[in-house]
Formats: sequence, structure tokens, C-alpha cells
Amino acid sequence: MEGDVTDKQEDSASVCEFDPITGNIPATKVEITVSCRDLLDQDTFSKSDPMCVLYTQGVESKQWREFGRTEVIDNTLNPDFVRKYILDYFFEEKQNLRFDIYDIDSKSPDLSKHPTDFNDFLGQAFCTLGEIVGSPASRLEKPLGGIPGKTCGTIILTAEELGNCRDCATMQFCAHKLDKKDFFGRSDPFMVFYRSNEDGTFTICHKTEVVKNTLNPVWQPFSIPVRALCNGDYDRSIKVEVYDWDRDGSHDFIGEFTTSFKELSRGQSQFNVYEVVNAKKKIKKRRYINSGTVTLLAFSVESEHTFLDYIKAGTQIHFTVAIDFTASNGNPSQSTSLHYMNPYQMNAYAMALKAVGEIIQDYDSDKMFPALGFGAKLPPDGRVSHEFPLNGNVDNPYCNGIEGILEAYHQSLKTVQLYGPTNFAPIINHVAQYAAAVQDGSQYFVLLIITDGVISDMAQTKEAIVNGAKLPMSIIIVGVGQAEFDAMVELDGDDIRISSRGKLAERDIVQFVPFRDYMDRTGNHVLSMARLAKDVLAEIPDQLISYMKSKGIKPHHTPTDCSPSAPGSPVAV
Repeated sequence: MEGDVTDKQEDSASVCEFDPITGNIPATKVEITVSCRDLLDQDTFSKSDPMCVLYTQGVESKQWREFGRTEVIDNTLNPDFVRKYILDYFFEEKQNLRFDIYDIDSKSPDLSKHPTDFNDFLGQAFCTLGEIVGSPASRLEKPLGGIPGKTCGTIILTAEELGNCRDCATMQFCAHKLDKKDFFGRSDPFMVFYRSNEDGTFTICHKTEVVKNTLNPVWQPFSIPVRALCNGDYDRSIKVEVYDWDRDGSHDFIGEFTTSFKELSRGQSQFNVYEVVNAKKKIKKRRYINSGTVTLLAFSVESEHTFLDYIKAGTQIHFTVAIDFTASNGNPSQSTSLHYMNPYQMNAYAMALKAVGEIIQDYDSDKMFPALGFGAKLPPDGRVSHEFPLNGNVDNPYCNGIEGILEAYHQSLKTVQLYGPTNFAPIINHVAQYAAAVQDGSQYFVLLIITDGVISDMAQTKEAIVNGAKLPMSIIIVGVGQAEFDAMVELDGDDIRISSRGKLAERDIVQFVPFRDYMDRTGNHVLSMARLAKDVLAEIPDQLISYMKSKGIKPHHTPTDCSPSAPGSPVAV
């Protein structure tokens, strides 16, 4: 559990607020909490380190696609995961779900890299969202299966409809004179918060970090959505348990107390000093008073702003395209090339560009987009450039709409020579230069890189991304062709935040998807491209919000002058 409780975890595994493809209006949002009991013990010298992966099934393709992951909890066969899944619930649809449980021994986010002899796979369960919601108290218990001849334990799935409350509470606690639980030294305390459910049960909603070797800990401030804490019901009971952390996962219970959002909202006062009580001790010891006290040091609430709040307030999204012109794509005049211009069908580059661009262009008022290429020899002298305008105009690289970009792309293939290497850093730094000039929240920059190959300047690219994470920008990478894209998965940073020279990226700003995952075998490219656009754009709203929050920017109506500030005038290098 060390990695679990010492790191501040986000409150949800995946939140898909932004769905530009589907026209359906969800009936409601449902939060799924996952627990398991009696999992298989696959580790020799300790217990398993489980993680749950949720897959959802596409309506038209029936393919399973990963939706999100919980945190990893060390050394336990009975995990109660803190990270939730938040799903749109459609009453009229059969929403198939698959929960896979893994024992995580590797830091690789790629589950296919784990041994295939079931050493890391602990079991799976299938159900529908309707099954969970329709179970008594919306609590579904199912046996885990998937490993022949073995009893894999049980998965417990609980659903709760989320209220519309958009407030976020930030609070900080300290404790005084907690019970000493460790033989050699003091306790290592942490707290676990639970919200109460309609049926009187409790659902875990937050864990603090562990404060080592003290009976008087001061925990870091933390933020949590009010709906996660009490689902908008200010009188609903909140239970807090205090534990002494142990490396082997058998944490010692110190005691507990209950409160409510209403009580906490009084802030620091005599009303928010709580006795930590261990009921078993109280029964056994006549003179027992408490196992210490916990005090609320600070409490504040502010409204969470959504992506649409910023868009309505005038934030413009500027879209820049960068296309890979390296020789590994193959000769454009041959049908085996990824750049081949088939008169009857768009190639992978054009399809990816059109799918993403047609969504993003709706958020850019002037529909003028800079389009760049990299990795080619340019006429007339054959110098290699990693940042050249597709339309050939260094002073004005803007193309009119997505059709304009496609036209410039086709023309470039006739004039430049595919070469190499595959360098991302110049393009990323180019967009970052413009993003750095407009950090007031009025503009946000999205760079789409479409590439076929293994990256050549990984160290420089990592540094560019770490620097870019401080700026109003996001990067989408679409990999085309059959190459190994391990480096791109690392850049994505969903599971392990990217770092450069010991510096961690402030935000996750990269989203990578392999194009081949979206090739519909039936030839239905419209549906394939809709899924591609949905997946690559799903993280943009949260990335934009994370930037605004990091800078303390609230939505406000500002006059925006898009053209001069958007990335332009790239210098060919």
C-alpha cells in the first residue's frame, strides 16, 4: 500500500466530460467503486499488489477498449480501491463492462508486457452497468474467473449516481497524541475518509499520505469534489479512520471519528477537534478516553469550472498540425507507402488529420491553422528541415480549414524529399514559443503530431514536453503504420509522469494513440474515425482545466485576437 497512500491520488480513474461524437444525452453520471476479496496470492514473499482495469465495449464494433485504471495497492488480497470510474449511464443501452484484476510487479503501463502465463493476471468479471445499478443498494458481488481450475476470489462493484454539485473542498488536518503502534519507534499515521451511502454502508473516497514516525502528524492539504465526499448532501455522515502504516500492508487501526460536510464547513474551531476512538479498546479498558485527537486546520470550498465554462467565456483553441515526412514512410508514389495518394481512399495521415481536425476546428473562430512538416529535404538546396510550412510560405504557414491543410499536405509530397531523422522537439518548442506569449487563459494550443516511427530525439522531446507542461498547450500524437510505439506510450505519461533532467512535468499534456487500433475491418471509416477523434480528444478538456487551475485562472469574458498570437511564421531549420 506504500505507493498507494504516499502518493496523492486523483479521485477518479477516468472522467469523460467531453464527448463530441455521440449525440446521446446521458441519463446521468454514475460513479463505480471497486473492491475485491480473497484474491489469488501470486507473490512469493508478500501478498499480491492488485490493480483493476475497466474495459468498455463499443456499440458498433463489440471490441473491448480500456476505459481506466485504479491505483495499485501493495500487499493485499482484499483491496478497496480509492480511484473511481465515472461512467455516463444510458438507460436505453446495454453497456457491457469488463473488470480485469492484475498483480502489478512492473512499472510498465503496457499490460501486454506482463507475463502471459497468468503470473500477473488475477481474474476478471463481466457485467453490464445496468446490472450494477439495478442490484439491491446498487451493489453487485460477482466471482472472479478467467483462470482455469482456480478460485480467483470476489469482486464487489458499487454504483452511486452523482449529483450536479460542482464544488470542490480543500482541507487540512493534524493530529495530537495518537496511540503508539510500532515497537521500535513511533507510529506512521494516515487517514482514510468514507462517505455514507443511503443504505448505511460506507464507500472509501480519500486517503491521506503517510506521515512517518510521529504521534503528532500534520498532513498535507488535499482537495476533493464535494460530490465525492457527500454527493451534495451536507448532512450526510463522513467517517474517518486513522491507521498506522505497515510495509506489509497489515496497517494497524488506531481509531475513528465521524463528521459531516456541514460540520467541516465551520472551519477551524472547537467544533472541529475530534476524538479518535477505538471501540474495542473502549470496551476493554475502563479508563480509556481516546486514542488521540484530530483537528481541522483549514477548510475552503470553491466551484469547479468545466471545460465549457472556459469556452463560453471566450477561450480559443488554436490547432497546429505537424506531419512526419521521414523516409521510413516509403516512397509516396508506391501503394505500400503510408503517404500514398489513393484516388479512391484517404491514407492514414489524411484520415487522422481529418478526424481530429474536424472536431477541434469548431473551437477556433478564424479556422486558419498552421500546418508544418518535419524530417524532409527541401528544395532548392536539399537541406533537411524539422519545421517547415506545408504550404511553402514561411511568412504565412496558415491553411484555410482542414481542407486547406489536406491540400497543402498533398502539394508538399510533390515538392519535398522524404528523409529523416524523426525529431519532435523543434515542432513542440515552436508551438510552446507561441503558448508562452499568451498565458492569461484566453488561448489554448493543441499540437497534433502524426508520425510513423521511432523517435530520434527522445531526450530533447522529453525536455520540450516538461517545459511545455507549464504552458497552455496539449500534444496529441497519432502513430500510423506497424512500428513499435513504446516510446510514445512513455511520452503519454498517463501512468508514469514524464520527467527530464530530474524535473517532473507539472501536468500530463500528451495523448498518444496508434492509428491501427481504429482501422475498422468492415471498411466503415466513418465509425473508425469517430472513435479515433473521441479517444484522442477526450483528455483535452481536463488538460485545459488543469492548466487554468495551476495558474488560478477563472473563466471570464476577455476579448480575443486570435490571428497574431496563433503559431505562425515558423523558421525552417
